[in-house]
Amino acid sequence: MASATTTVTPPARRGGPPTAERSGLGLLVLLAATFMTSLDIFIVNVAIPAVQSDLDASTAAIQWVVAGFGLAVATGLITAGRLGDIFGRRRMFAVGLALFTVTSAACGLAPTSGSLVAARVLQGLSAALMSPQVLSILQTAYAGKAQARAFSMYGLTMGIGAVFGQLIGGLLIKADVFGLGWRACFLINLPVGLLALALVPRALAESRAPRRPRLDLVGVVLSTAAVVALVLPLIQGRTAGWPLWTWLCLTASAVVFTVFFRHQDRLGRHGGDPVLNMELFRQRGFGPGALAQFLFWSGQGSFFLILALYLQAGRGLDALHSGTVFLAIGGGYLLTSTTAHRLAARLGSRTVPAGALTMAAGLGLLWAAAHRSGSAGSLWELVPGLVVDGVGMGMVIAPLTHDALATVPAGLVGSASGVVATIQQISGALGIAVIGIIFYGAVGDGAHGGYPHAFGLGLAFLLGLELALAALTIGFRRARSAH
Repeated sequence: MASATTTVTPPARRGGPPTAERSGLGLLVLLAATFMTSLDIFIVNVAIPAVQSDLDASTAAIQWVVAGFGLAVATGLITAGRLGDIFGRRRMFAVGLALFTVTSAACGLAPTSGSLVAARVLQGLSAALMSPQVLSILQTAYAGKAQARAFSMYGLTMGIGAVFGQLIGGLLIKADVFGLGWRACFLINLPVGLLALALVPRALAESRAPRRPRLDLVGVVLSTAAVVALVLPLIQGRTAGWPLWTWLCLTASAVVFTVFFRHQDRLGRHGGDPVLNMELFRQRGFGPGALAQFLFWSGQGSFFLILALYLQAGRGLDALHSGTVFLAIGGGYLLTSTTAHRLAARLGSRTVPAGALTMAAGLGLLWAAAHRSGSAGSLWELVPGLVVDGVGMGMVIAPLTHDALATVPAGLVGSASGVVATIQQISGALGIAVIGIIFYGAVGDGAHGGYPHAFGLGLAFLLGLELALAALTIGFRRARSAH
């Protein structure tokens, strides 16, 4: 991968950030939006039992409260990245932030399970509109050490939302703020979103691609259809028992993706404006960076899922007490993510492989602890492995994202940001689908220890992903050194 210290085009050549942005106000606005979207992916898991009871929701409706958001996010990211290039990244960010705030209110005030599902889908589309703009602005408005620090804070914020989401949700429901119960998990976005939205005009400068491209509507339709056909069966397949329609969708996604890529390549070669410019994959470092993103994010959602299942179903903890165990990961994560830019400056392109190997070590320690303690041992035995895994996470997230975008020209930043964010969503859905097969298949075999055994098998799969990430990034580093 490209070095974490790679120099990019100075901000002055890309329109230049305003004074407020340089002082950090713009970064705070971007991080507030990032935190809300990351939190909403994880916090809803804690609210599900209360939602089901309060709204008398069916199992299918509850599944779609989670799946609808994830599917909508994955579907809209590539197009949203291009919209930022065309109409302005600040403008699209502000529109996405406003819609996300409104749809958060709709989720929190939903009178029925059907209206909640609809609001979650719209909330996901709003998050999809916002997310690529955050990455694009970080890449174009900051340079050098300031950019490295900005990406470090971005990674820190994403991790805090993921690691502490379950705990924050548990605390909100337990506190029953103003008698809102589970609704507070969504309504908490309103003050944050409104304040961030009010600051956008003075905190962020407008930027877009140097030559304003046109929107490729055929590419939008093909990319949307391809992503839906891939992600929908990955989300719903295991719980539905992998019926025929899931396999037909996966097959169709491969066909539609092939047609999409060929259309994009042909349009680009003839001087058009594709949604996904295939020139991206000819940029040094972007292809390996995208693959590294795929490997890393395939394991993150999967890990949080099986850890929560092991703690709650296997160890009998409630959501709040389970969330407190996540603090061990959070402690390790905060230790390195707050200084990730300094680590990257010192280690350069060795940062990501070192972090991946650290995560692998943490997962190994966790596997050994779970094997020893089973379903009844001390939870303290899990802490060392969780802390080490968190340390590795903090070393990987920010440099991994920065490296994937570091060599991308200004005119392709929006498209590249959409691709990176889409890979994060698709790989997360794929990882959860695979880990679900492994975990639930093992849980049913009581002779092998049930949940502890299933947790151990899941950890072995995740450890393999981290070793593959380390091997990929070490190999690419050596290839670059050879040239």
